[in-house]
Amino acid sequence: MHRTIVVTIALLSFGVVRSSGAKAQTKVAGDVVERQIIALERAAIDRYIVMDPQGYLSLYAPDVTYFDPSTERRLDGLKAMQEFLGPMKTAKNRVSDPRYEIIRPKVQRYGDVAVLTFNIINYGKPPDKPEQALARWNVTEVYRHVNGKWEIVHSHFSFVKPTLKPPDV
Repeated sequence: MHRTIVVTIALLSFGVVRSSGAKAQTKVAGDVVERQIIALERAAIDRYIVMDPQGYLSLYAPDVTYFDPSTERRLDGLKAMQEFLGPMKTAKNRVSDPRYEIIRPKVQRYGDVAVLTFNIINYGKPPDKPEQALARWNVTEVYRHVNGKWEIVHSHFSFVKPTLKPPDV
């Protein structure tokens, strides 16, 4: 009887150690994916703030969908995003020293899908003015893992606490 209890305790202990090791491995793998996705997003933003949309365009899936406050409806597909962001390449950046701050990024992974959410504040110096916060955004990016690469399948930008106007009646 004593031997049975010892064997049972040993087996249970092994199971606990083994399962916590599996959790630790999953956590490490999750941390790697989180860092990878946040790095992809930062690289895209680094280019975007200097009027180069290619960082994002290279991340978008062919069937990407997109919303932001300047769009009247959802944009569908990479071609629509290229048309939407294309004029940016020739636009003159009206602020100097652009920079940004990503606040509280969070990646939630579900198999080959990961949802990145964060707040971002864009800063810059308008002509003849000191640096200031130019925009504050809520951001949601939905990534999927395909052929060894993470790509954005949905992107949504909204203003943080926007001033709402009543609808025209």
